[in-house]
Amino acid sequence: MRRMYLNAMVFGLGSHMASWRLPDVDPLAITRLSYWTDIAKRAEKGQFDSLFLGDILALQHEVQYSVSGALDTVVVLSALAAITDKIGLIGTASTTFDHPYHIARRFASLDHISNGRVGWNVVTSTTLSEAKNFGRDVIAPSQERYARAEDVLNAVMALWESWQPGARIANKKTGLYLNPSAVRGANYTGSYTRSIGPLSVPRSPQVKPILAQGGASDIGRSFAARYADLAFTAQPNLNGAQQFYKDIKQRAKEFGRNNEDVLVFPGIVPVIGKTHKEAEAKFNYLNSFAIPQSGIQRLSYIFDRDLSEYSLDKPLPETLLKMADDPKTPSRTRIILGDARLRKLTLKQMIGRFMCSRGHLLLVGTAEEVADTMQYWFENGAADGFNVLFPSLPNDIDIFAESVIPLLESRGLHIKPEEGELLRKRYQLPFHENETSHPVAPRHYIAMEASNTHH
Repeated sequence: MRRMYLNAMVFGLGSHMASWRLPDVDPLAITRLSYWTDIAKRAEKGQFDSLFLGDILALQHEVQYSVSGALDTVVVLSALAAITDKIGLIGTASTTFDHPYHIARRFASLDHISNGRVGWNVVTSTTLSEAKNFGRDVIAPSQERYARAEDVLNAVMALWESWQPGARIANKKTGLYLNPSAVRGANYTGSYTRSIGPLSVPRSPQVKPILAQGGASDIGRSFAARYADLAFTAQPNLNGAQQFYKDIKQRAKEFGRNNEDVLVFPGIVPVIGKTHKEAEAKFNYLNSFAIPQSGIQRLSYIFDRDLSEYSLDKPLPETLLKMADDPKTPSRTRIILGDARLRKLTLKQMIGRFMCSRGHLLLVGTAEEVADTMQYWFENGAADGFNVLFPSLPNDIDIFAESVIPLLESRGLHIKPEEGELLRKRYQLPFHENETSHPVAPRHYIAMEASNTHH
């Protein structure tokens, strides 16, 4: 039975960049464990399948206006594993700046202490500020980053599989704890990394934690289609979401995978009211705390173009909008500008939507309207599930969980997670406990060939 999956996707104090200014929000809460345990408990009680924490290894561009600083997601999720029983825990690690042994060890450890509820969000890291934090003067081009990502991912999976089933005998009578022949070296050597192994962490409950990935470029889509279990995407309109969904499924098929082996998750940002008018008033209230200069700085950075020269209240000029048609333009810029063109937005309107949605689908309306849209996307080739972002935390988790999720459950779309369920099985993904190799493409195939395909 096909079911709709729901991930609680948490950014700081909310997806809205000015959420920290709301009267009932503690702006310093993000560095307190009590804040994160509260988030996790609310999300688990609300019947979300997973809690997803993104990460970036540098401060945001406009630090003076936004919530600055972020805790290491694996450290946070390790603490949350101890106070949750059902919800999946998806953390982020960079294939550009993390060594595969560290990644494999951290996520295998987390898989153990959570009893098999862990996922790794695979990122390549794209900003110069991140590169400089690791002693590099430039950020590698996309082609090189994905070649390295493929290399690192293969190494991580080899390390995860270095312990065979039944390696730990733990026979008190004979004194034999480990069967040494069942623990082998990974002996992985690639173009960008190497690791001999074996991993110092025993084989984990899932063997391979869930792999999530959010690349939107051509090479990023191929990477997700070949390796990811969950493909995350920002798609602010139905047509773009359907195109992405179809493309990912087709590429997955070309890599020998089944249609249901990779699940597509667009992001949504619900602003919910008892009436549509009330929801619109709530959205306007949120934006009343926004500092336009913050949005201008963030979008100028994303677009690599100074937006301060444009009028806030006039239609966006075609010289800017045409960037959406240029295949050389970064994917997130094309998505945001394409949506602005479709909706005929002014700069002020584009900033207002972006500061709340970050380029994802913004749903302003009643719980029924939000559920209707989600159902339509789910049933019409646009989504297998959704990453739900919340404008303000933690209260918006409860609002969505208490108003939208019951509607989805009553329609037979969403099923409550079960305690003791491996995350891989919850998403109905392939799981073979005795499997000793991941069906990966030849090493660096994607990185070498993607530039010549799918154009």
